[in-house]
Amino acid sequence: MLSVEGLSAWYGQAQALRDVSVQVGEGEIVTLVGRNGAGKTTLLRCVMGLHTHATGSVTFLGEDIGRLGPHRRAARGLGYVPDDRGIYATLSVEENLLLPPRVGPEPWSLERVYDTFPVLKERRRFPGSKLSGGEQQMLALARVLRMGARLLVCDEPTEGLSPLIVERIGEILREVKAAGITVLLIEQNVHFAATVADRHYLLAEGRVVESLDNDQVRRREHELLEYLGI
Repeated sequence: MLSVEGLSAWYGQAQALRDVSVQVGEGEIVTLVGRNGAGKTTLLRCVMGLHTHATGSVTFLGEDIGRLGPHRRAARGLGYVPDDRGIYATLSVEENLLLPPRVGPEPWSLERVYDTFPVLKERRRFPGSKLSGGEQQMLALARVLRMGARLLVCDEPTEGLSPLIVERIGEILREVKAAGITVLLIEQNVHFAATVADRHYLLAEGRVVESLDNDQVRRREHELLEYLGI
């Protein structure tokens, strides 16, 4: 579904990505793992067209989208959930869901969103500022699904959340995958990553240094935690 080939990116004179290649098959959940500063968020921003000082190619569903702006990538089914979640604090949950346009090929109805995220239905009149961190994360995911995303691009969806909410986020990601939606995410929690993802790319200093399956992650969990400084 998504192919990134030979991607390099810069911030001014500083090179953030160095010849990165990543493949995500349709229906997969794939994680990017690495220390802070490894280039993970820059990679996601390049995929979404939010960072343009880059070379290499990004192909989505067989189409080279490297010259498309973020809105045109969204219209093709790429949905971005940033690490700050991007919730409109003064709008209600329902207004947050209804405000963005339904641009992708397979947008979810509000009823389907509420069936998948019942807590959002309960909180639908609450302003975004009154939601917990976990509820805000669910709202950010739900909003992108309602827009019609076929590929979710998520930046650390479990960061700062309680173990119970992390478990629920994992359940939602598995439900999303079962619904035929593909996921590419940054995830520092390697134990969590191994419970939801099919494959993992380890980044260091702007490069992909390893591609790991779940068995390798489980066998090397202690080593990876030490490497990540967790």
